[in-house]
Order: sequence, then structure tokens, then C-alpha cells
Amino acid sequence: VERVAFEDDVRTFRISTNTLGNGFIECVANETLLAQRDAQPPEIRGTAVMVPVLEAGNAMRVGRFGWKSQHASLESFSADAYLNEMGITSPLFPDENTSSGRDVSFGTGFDPVPEPEDDGVDVVVFANFMRSTKAPSRGRITRDAVAGEALFNQVGCNGCQVSTLRTARAGTPINGGAFRVPFALGNKVFHPYSDFLAHDIGTGDGIPVLPGPEYAGTRVQIRTAPLWALRTRNRLMHDGLSFTKQEAIQRHGNQAAGVRDRYNALTDQQRNLVLTFLDSL
Repeated sequence: VERVAFEDDVRTFRISTNTLGNGFIECVANETLLAQRDAQPPEIRGTAVMVPVLEAGNAMRVGRFGWKSQHASLESFSADAYLNEMGITSPLFPDENTSSGRDVSFGTGFDPVPEPEDDGVDVVVFANFMRSTKAPSRGRITRDAVAGEALFNQVGCNGCQVSTLRTARAGTPINGGAFRVPFALGNKVFHPYSDFLAHDIGTGDGIPVLPGPEYAGTRVQIRTAPLWALRTRNRLMHDGLSFTKQEAIQRHGNQAAGVRDRYNALTDQQRNLVLTFLDSL
């Protein structure tokens, strides 16, 4: 059993992010996310985290995957998951993680398989699988759900939980030129209810996206969680420590404090309409 050293005092829980529809997210142009950022009022303006696309020689792109927007492409995201979730090295992540500073790679007696354990084919196949998945379906859109969405927008939730985005045109090179938007994902309108930017809402965990002073501010930031498929989740927020939508809303502070307060100022009936709308996602 791996033991956590007392000195390693930055710790957090993580729940798995939804991967359905990730192909649409990957195919959104940098310019679209940057324009969304620039249109936000200064008090809620998000951070477009520029991160390296590993399969493109570390070309920089706006991050959009993971709780910290730490990856911009599904191939890089897949390789990260292979290493950090399954312990499988690949050409993009050829080095084993240490165990409290102890080397566990090939030749140490802990791991008999030489690196990289995957030749990179599986990582690409996994990325292509995610690209092929449909976006999560919407639940029943009742009259109350429509009224609830209007209130959701009225209090300002849509400043970060952006309902509609459009992908780049088919054939557009993305991911530092390593991938072209396929016809099936090109120029498509989808409804993720997220800006995919990083915000400080008071739930930061002290972990930066990447080492280096340019990423220091991301210690207190979390990517805006897409709300599509929200009705299927019984644990909310990045750490899964909120069990109701009301509780999750109340955890929103700092950049989201004003929106939270406007939601709290609604009548009980109005708040119930907002919750009905959220239950339709």
C-alpha cells in the first residue's frame, strides 16, 4: 500500500470527468474560447490556460480537459490518464511516477515491464473512441425547465456555464497541427453549459496545472464543469463532496459569489424552477 508522507500536505479528492461528447470540445477553436473569456465581465473573467499539446512537440493550445484544463487534446489527455489512472507509460509519458520519491520503473524489482509499456497505439485508439461518442442527451424540457433557465441566465450563471458553442470547420488543423477537425465534428453547434476556462470560485486545491511561475495562479482555480448530463450525477463539484445541487451552489464563492448571492435572493418558487432546469440537463 502506498503511504502518503506527512510532508505531502497538498491533497484533494477528484471525481472522474464525463468523457461523452469530448470530440466536440476538442474541436472548438482557441479563438472561440478566447472570445468567450474576453466577453466576460472582469469580476468573473476566466483564465484560458495555455498548455502543451504533447503529440505536437509541445505546441501550445488553450486547455479544456481535466479539472484544471491541463490538457488541450484528447491524445494528450488519454496518455495522461494511462499513466496517472492506470500506471501505463507511453511515448507521450514514458516515465513511471515515483512512489513517495521511490523509483518503481523497470529494473527496480517493482515493475518487470520496460518503458514505454504502451507503444502509443492504445492511447490514440482511446482518444478516437472519445471523439466518436455522442454528446450527453438532454432530459425533459418542460415549461418549468424553460422558466428555470431564464432565471439561471438572469442571475448570471450563464456567464461561465455557457450554453452554446460551435466547433471549427471540418478540415481545420488543431492541436498544433497534429489533428484535423473531421467532417462529423466540423461546424457543429453543441450545448455543454461551460466556458472550459479556469475560475477561482473558492474551491481551489492548491495544485497548479503545471510547474512554473506562469501557472502559479491556477492553484486556486478549477475548470468550469460542463453541466450537460448533470442529472445523472449524485456527487458534484471537482471533489465529489457535494451531494445536492443546492449544496454545490452554496460552495460557489470568490468570482462566483455575486451569482450565488443573486440566486439566494430568489424566492423559493424561483429557486425550485432553477433546480428543475438543472434536472433537465
